[in-house]
Amino acid sequence: MAARSVPCHIRAMHGSPHRPTAPLIDPFQRPITYLRVSVTDRCDFRCQYCMAEAMTFLPKSDLLTLEEMDRLCSAFVARGVRRLRLTGGEPLLRRGVMGLVRALGRHLGQGLDELTLTTNGSQLARFADELAEAGVRRVNVSVDTLDGDAFRAITRRGDLPVVLDGIRAARDAGLAVKINTVALKGLNEDQILPLVEWAHGEGMDITFIETMPMGDVDGDRTEHYLPLGDVRRLLARRFTLLDTNERTGGPARYARVEETGRRIGFITPLSHNFCESCNRVRLTCTGTLYMCLGQEDAADFRAVLRSGADDVALSAAIDAAIARKPKGHDFVIDRKGAPPALARHMSTTGG
Repeated sequence: MAARSVPCHIRAMHGSPHRPTAPLIDPFQRPITYLRVSVTDRCDFRCQYCMAEAMTFLPKSDLLTLEEMDRLCSAFVARGVRRLRLTGGEPLLRRGVMGLVRALGRHLGQGLDELTLTTNGSQLARFADELAEAGVRRVNVSVDTLDGDAFRAITRRGDLPVVLDGIRAARDAGLAVKINTVALKGLNEDQILPLVEWAHGEGMDITFIETMPMGDVDGDRTEHYLPLGDVRRLLARRFTLLDTNERTGGPARYARVEETGRRIGFITPLSHNFCESCNRVRLTCTGTLYMCLGQEDAADFRAVLRSGADDVALSAAIDAAIARKPKGHDFVIDRKGAPPALARHMSTTGG
């Protein structure tokens, strides 16, 4: 793989040749090989299941700088993280984010297997070529319906044609695209089959996700919770689903559709949690590392980075955080009218 230029203001952050390299193993003997990084909590959509319509976003001073994100991600790569996913909010809204993407791309083939992005697609047409040039080979794009009016209602402000144009641009740039769809009772049940037919017809896999009880979203999530067992039974009426052990590094369990040859993924944090094989941790845009999506325990890496810690001290802080990774989460969504299980929004944690 050809070497990629690294912006000098980021490259200068890495000076120690003595960074520890022992792999990260949690207390339950699970290797930690996947880091998801929220580069911003801001988003140009206000999806009903993700955030409130009148969101208050974090002040810029609370966020890690891109240089700090690069240093921390690089420390994780040195410790055996093989997949990095940039998320948000909408990651492509972060000013200068492509400098970070290019900087992280230098690790590809040097310990890092994959650098990917999850996006709502609104900015994808603008950045698709740059992402491909930086070494990104795969993106996940959120599409919950192919009905333009329903799309606007679910996202509260999204424009479906713009997202579809972004998907086309990504594919033209050589990026593999996977579609992510949150299953929402009463909102997009009628779109489940059309979405699979469209995605597979375009040569894209699709993953369905159960809504997660995180943050106040101006409504009761129990009204829209749709177990993916119900989704699978609906799909099985139309398609022949063949279970597979294939994995893409994340929590999805896949079935291959005999009629199309492509995959459908199922992410089931509520009806069937995926904790037993968890290999990931999440870094927020403020430098808070959550060792579990569904727990509040976290490590403050902004304080570590700004304390003047060298690479050895930074690696020791990573060890201390991974040593606190719990066995699993406690998501529950069957209590109508109850507050969300976690007060923080998914956009802050990183999708």
